Amino acid sequence: MATVHTRSVARFMLTPSVLMLLAWMIVPLAMTLYFSFLRYNLLMPGMEHWAGMLNYKFFLTDPAFGEALLNTLLLVGGVLIITMVGGILLALLFNQEFWGRGIARLMVIAPFFVMPTVSALVWKNMFMNPVYGLFAWIARSLGLQPIDWFAHLPLTSVTLIVSWEWLPFATLILLTALQSLDSEQMEAAEMDGAGPLSRFIYITLPHMSRAISVVILIETIFLLSVFAEILVTTNGGPGTQSTNLPYLVYAQALLQFDVGGASAGGIVAVILANIVAFFLIRIIGKSLD
Repeated sequence: MATVHTRSVARFMLTPSVLMLLAWMIVPLAMTLYFSFLRYNLLMPGMEHWAGMLNYKFFLTDPAFGEALLNTLLLVGGVLIITMVGGILLALLFNQEFWGRGIARLMVIAPFFVMPTVSALVWKNMFMNPVYGLFAWIARSLGLQPIDWFAHLPLTSVTLIVSWEWLPFATLILLTALQSLDSEQMEAAEMDGAGPLSRFIYITLPHMSRAISVVILIETIFLLSVFAEILVTTNGGPGTQSTNLPYLVYAQALLQFDVGGASAGGIVAVILANIVAFFLIRIIGKSLD
């Protein structure tokens, strides 16, 4: 009886927080859904009228939508590949004993605490600037022509910046999984004649599979909403070469002042993100069974 009473009190105390969280999520989503059915332009206040599915039709048939969707997938895929490969290599490195390992770990973790806008500004002005950037200086030192990264390789540039931001997260999760590996198992495999590559493929990698799945799932969810790095560096250009879905919605709302079309785009982006998350969870769940 006391247990039931305790549970009731706990649920009662949690109710305000749960209701506030639901309101925080549902109210903006409901307003976005409502605006997506209106012809609502900020330059024409008071001229809103019902448009039905017209906003969705215009957004989905816009040539920029197909390119933005492809750029979003390429950005997510590129960052995942870089962070997973780099994270595994750094985790293997930091799992070894060497002088200055603590300082090296701190340096690797540091980018994760830098705001995306600051990261983008640092890379844009200090590393990728074609005149006085570090990469331009290295190219000239080797007798090569510096690359204007944001003009000729805009999506690649954004991918490198976002990968630098997310590499510490992948490294930390994978390093934690690696440190839980039984050293006796590795020693037994070594005594049986297994080489470093065989031990990595058949022991280390399967042991890290759950951590790898977690990194892929979490990074994918967040990478689908990358925005600040594109705004600061390329503004979606040249043309739409580095425009992803979040930036396309932003351009529709705050550059073209089309709130109705942008709301429809936001709903489409949310639906696509949930579809991707659903299939990822299913695939990862089956792989872990």
